[in-house]
Amino acid sequence: MSSASVSLDAISSSQMDEETARADVYGLLAQLYYAPPAAELLAQLREAPTDAPTAGAYLESSWQALVASARALTDAQIHAEYDTLFGGIGKPEIYLYGSHYLSGFLNEKPLIKLRHDLAELGLGRDEQMPDTEDHIAYECEVMRYLIAGDDVAVANLTHQRQFFGDHLQPWVEPLCAALTSHPRASFYAALAVFTQAFMSVESQGFDILA
Repeated sequence: MSSASVSLDAISSSQMDEETARADVYGLLAQLYYAPPAAELLAQLREAPTDAPTAGAYLESSWQALVASARALTDAQIHAEYDTLFGGIGKPEIYLYGSHYLSGFLNEKPLIKLRHDLAELGLGRDEQMPDTEDHIAYECEVMRYLIAGDDVAVANLTHQRQFFGDHLQPWVEPLCAALTSHPRASFYAALAVFTQAFMSVESQGFDILA
C-alpha cells in the first residue's frame, strides 16, 4: 500500500481538478479499507469540508454522512468495528477480496486474471503486503496510480476504464450491500454508501467513453 498523502479537501473543493479529486477518493478508500484508520487520517476526515462545489451534487450526501459518522465515533470505536467486520481468526464477517464475490472462493481464477493484467501494466504486489491483490484497498490503489501516475503509457483513461470494468465494477456493489446490511456496521456502512455512490459516478463516466 502506498503511504502517499491524500487531500480530503480535494474531494469537495472546486479548487482541485476532477482527476486530482478522483485519485484522492481512491486513495482515501484504499486507506480506510486496508486497515483500522490511523488517528491522523480520522482527524483529517472529521475536519474535512462537507459541502460540494455544486449544492446537491451526487456525492455530497454520502460524503456528509461519512464525515458525520467519523465525528460521531471515537477512534477506538472505529477500530473495533473494523476488527469485528474484517478481522478475527478464521472466516471474517465481511470479505474484502474480489475473488470471494466473483467466484465464491478466495484465490481463484479472478485473482489469476488480476495478476496477469497487473503484470501487463508493469505492476505487482509489494512482497511485504500480506493480502492478495484482489483486496479492495489494493485495487483502489491501482486505480489511483492509473489516474495520477507519471507514466502516461500506463496511467491513462484507457487503462483506467479497462481495469475498473474488469476488476472493480463487477464486485464492489455486493461488497457494499454486505456492509450496509450488516447489523454491526456503522462507520463502514457509511463508507460503503459513499463507495457505492463514487463507483456509480465512475461507471457512468467510463460508459460515456465507451
